[in-house]
Amino acid sequence: MNWLRRLLMRKTALTMEQSLALAAYCSNAPIAGAMPLDRLRFVVADVETTGLNPFSDQLISIGAVEIVEGRIRLDTGFAVVFRQPQASANANILVHGIDGTTQLCGMEPAAATLQFLEYIRNAPLVGFHSDFDRLMIDRAAKRAVGVAPFNPWLDLAFLAPATMPGPERKLPLGFDEWMDRLGIVNHARHNALADALAAAQLLQVVLASAKSHGITTLSGLIRLEQDQRWLRHH
Repeated sequence: MNWLRRLLMRKTALTMEQSLALAAYCSNAPIAGAMPLDRLRFVVADVETTGLNPFSDQLISIGAVEIVEGRIRLDTGFAVVFRQPQASANANILVHGIDGTTQLCGMEPAAATLQFLEYIRNAPLVGFHSDFDRLMIDRAAKRAVGVAPFNPWLDLAFLAPATMPGPERKLPLGFDEWMDRLGIVNHARHNALADALAAAQLLQVVLASAKSHGITTLSGLIRLEQDQRWLRHH
């Protein structure tokens, strides 16, 4: 009942309805590592922020799509803009396209966070260079509702080269390079939902390739990603 202890100890003031929503998220049971990949629900997430420092910049928006049993659900995408105390710099707005008015009129952070938690439930979360997304979401969630998501994260930047045949296997390619090589079209780069959709298509390729390598469970995919992290840094 660690989630209940964290919930009771948090200092963030939530309404009764919000507290119940947070408790509902925290009560989700973790997915077993033996769960077959072709039966899993993944949530691919991407963020837009005020800058590139995960320890000082602020979360502006989250976009996410779900993959259920290997198929992208185009009818259930998630997108939210967090209300900012002040709009980010013009140079930053030129990157993600979320104008100052939209930022100032975004959703109250606790409500936005709880909507995201309700969407992800206990699904494994996936991103490209996902450590950045995870840190930004964790910081915002702790500040808004007192609890960071407990879902496991997977990083396509490690999984893609580990599962692909040919020279790509040894190349630390960037997100746009993977899109070009696989012919994945992203019609709104640096829009969180559009980037999540593009990353979800990359995840589909990774899952199919992982199966051909004999990786069929969530624990196997997590272990592969961890091994690739170790190899990349040694």
